[in-house]
Formats: sequence, structure tokens, C-alpha cells
Amino acid sequence: MPKPLATTIVPLYERHADAWHRRRNPLASLEEAWLERFTAGLPDGGRVLDLGCGTGQPMARWLAQRGCAITGVDSSAAMLAHATTLLPDQEWVRSDMRGLALGRRFDGLLAWDSFFHLCQDDQRAMFGVFAAHTAPGAMLMFTSGPADGEAIGEFEGEPLFHASLAPEEYRRLLDAHGFEVRDFVPEDPACGFHSIWLAQRRA
Repeated sequence: MPKPLATTIVPLYERHADAWHRRRNPLASLEEAWLERFTAGLPDGGRVLDLGCGTGQPMARWLAQRGCAITGVDSSAAMLAHATTLLPDQEWVRSDMRGLALGRRFDGLLAWDSFFHLCQDDQRAMFGVFAAHTAPGAMLMFTSGPADGEAIGEFEGEPLFHASLAPEEYRRLLDAHGFEVRDFVPEDPACGFHSIWLAQRRA
């Protein structure tokens, strides 16, 4: 069963979309090195699926400025309203990533600061979604926690749920769904202590 706090994520972001957009407005200076590694594996004009895209800032904006075609998916209408205003030429889809079935495959899939809000069982199930939406050779990048467990953060004075599997389990799930791990850096000090996975779909 989903943990109670895990069910509050979408309403929380719906209430505080404006605050999130203000906080994330600067371009992705911390994330830029990882975004460059991600895009290095994409073809020119690569199609990127951004799961949990939020307001499109800064990640989708950075990618779009470098010629990527973005399909952003988020459960929050308020977040997507910002994204549509910011990047009107990109595609924005309101959907729960857990049930996503677009019937298309992408050159890259990003789940940055989004996937880790799911409970552990939902995270396990997401690897089938990743596989169903990635073309051979596609890049996959997502953030997790550094170790198995749950953590409760805070945003705008409200509790914010996070969960993670053990790194060994992520490696098994990636391998089982056709991905090769290119890198994993737990709590990267150069990227705001994000724990980051970079993988590639086997050709």
C-alpha cells in the first residue's frame, strides 16, 4: 500500500507551483555537467521524455535550448501551466507517470527530482515504463536516494516524501529492463548532493 505521505505529493506541488517555479527559475548551473553528459548520448534534435517535468524550469528549458524536442509529463496542472507558458512549442502531458503509456519511444528519458517521490513498490514498477518509452541506445537519467529507505523533506512548510531503493537493487532493475549503467554518483557534492544515475538502453 502507498505510504500516506506519498499520496500528498501532487496536491502539495499543485498548491505551491508558483513558489517552486520561483525557486527553480535560474538556469541549471548545478545540474549542467550531468545534463551535458546526458545530451552527449542523444542525436541532434533528440526526443526527450521528461517525467515529472514540473514547470519546465530549469531542466526542460536547458534541453530545449540545445535543440531537444521535449515531451514533459506531470500530474500537476498548475506546474504544467507554467511549463506551457515557458516553452509553448514543446509538448506537455498531464498524466501520472506510473500509468504512462504514450505508445512512443524516445532518445532520452529524464526523471530528475520526481521519481524519488514514489514509494518503493511504485519505483520498482517504473522500470517497465522506462523500458517501454526508450529507443535502443536511449539515455536514461534519474535521481534517487543514496541508500535503501525513506526520507521526509520539507517544502513551503509542508512535509515532502522521498524514497529510495538500495543501489544494488537499482542496478538489478536496470539490467533486467535492458539498461547499462554508465555512472552512479551518490550525494554528488558538485550537484547539490543529488544521487544521480546515468544509464543507456542496450542497442
